[in-house]
Amino acid sequence: MRPLAHLCAAALIALAPLSAPAAEPPADPEKQTPWGLYLTAREAAEMKAAQGDAVLFVDVRDPIEIMFTGFADALDVNVPFLLSNPAKWNDKKQVFAMEPNPDFAKAVEAALHARGLDKSAPVVLMCRSGGERGAPSARALAPLGFAQVHVVVDGFEGGSSKAEPGNPARNVEGWKNSGLPWSYRLDREKIWFPH
Repeated sequence: MRPLAHLCAAALIALAPLSAPAAEPPADPEKQTPWGLYLTAREAAEMKAAQGDAVLFVDVRDPIEIMFTGFADALDVNVPFLLSNPAKWNDKKQVFAMEPNPDFAKAVEAALHARGLDKSAPVVLMCRSGGERGAPSARALAPLGFAQVHVVVDGFEGGSSKAEPGNPARNVEGWKNSGLPWSYRLDREKIWFPH
């Protein structure tokens, strides 16, 4: 995205009235959370623009995935919920195995504290499409006393059009398809590094 486009998109978001979260709870119980707080990508951008540093906006994707698909400018930090393991193979999906990040919850809490926030602050979690990692990453925080964890239901890349045959591109909703500011350029200060 060009710099002028970033400024225009940021201005539109800042000027847009903050609407009450309107994202419907996902029909699939596996994609629901104990808080029942769901946002579209646009609503997440509006919330972040309106509340700024009072909200922690977390990308829960593996940093290697982010390197190839892009990073939302409004995100505060990348804390992967699952990490790819190139030493193991997932036969069902025909991809490298994804394994839980044992430091996920501690790293989210540390990111809150680094910004002078505590577990009562809103936390917004975003994955690729809002499905496989959004709700599970939120549920991982549930027993730890977080007060309000929101999930972006359409994620960073959005969903696939049902009208396209085969393996269509992710071109429906999501951060990228909503015209929100993003880039392939990673911010080293925000990207996850294993400890």
